[in-house]
Amino acid sequence: MFVFDPVIFILLAGAAGLYIRAVRRLSRRGYRVPRGQQAFWWTGMSLVTIGLFGPPAAFSDQLFWAHMSEHLLIADIAAPFLLAGLRTPVGLFVPPKEILVLVARNRPIRALGRFVTKPLVALPLSVVVLYGWHLAPAFTAATREPLVHALQHQSFLLANLIFWWPAIEPNRRPMPAQLWKIGYLLAGRMASILMGALFLVSNRAFYSDLYASGAKQHGLTALSDQQIGAGLMMLTDVLIMMIVLGVFFAKAAAEGAREDQKADELRLNPST
Repeated sequence: MFVFDPVIFILLAGAAGLYIRAVRRLSRRGYRVPRGQQAFWWTGMSLVTIGLFGPPAAFSDQLFWAHMSEHLLIADIAAPFLLAGLRTPVGLFVPPKEILVLVARNRPIRALGRFVTKPLVALPLSVVVLYGWHLAPAFTAATREPLVHALQHQSFLLANLIFWWPAIEPNRRPMPAQLWKIGYLLAGRMASILMGALFLVSNRAFYSDLYASGAKQHGLTALSDQQIGAGLMMLTDVLIMMIVLGVFFAKAAAEGAREDQKADELRLNPST
């Protein structure tokens, strides 16, 4: 039911250690990282850990729906939690000093970062990564070759971090809740829902050569296995959209109320 990869474990432990160090350094400087923000980070880390070491990883080479669950946990769900946990100033204290100095002195790296996190770049980039890895040659290679599978995981997580960046804006505090972000995030989720719908309504299994045997061992056909994975994919996207709508509408309403209050105060006290 579980798998263990020492390299992945070391990487996750290193990320956890860097985060703890950043929180402690900020505390010594008089800034206490909000518990809610820390909870976001550890939730994201837990999701990544479950995706890489839990049942989805254990059965990912036998069942399509397990492979899909692995990707949903690692990238689609974990990415926004990780970014929320890194909200400034925490994100500036997590990387080693040498990396920060390298980035600060390298203008092309900074320019690239600003470019890929623009909404009109981040959205299509995430869609290209998602659909590209589900083309048969790439998906087959990722299923059969551990190194390619690791690259797939990394690219999914990176693409989702880039996709969520313009919406969460971890370099700003607090998060601006502009309503355009709702349309942006819904567009990204719709691209994923369309892929899930394709898997769901198709009358053939796209990866039957990879999963037919494993599905049979678990009492499934390759097609039903694919349909379960598609259902999980679409359900995740719908839940994300509902949460996004609730969070951003609530924050936008709160910000609007504050602006109205300030305007009322100015009208009552025009001299201030």
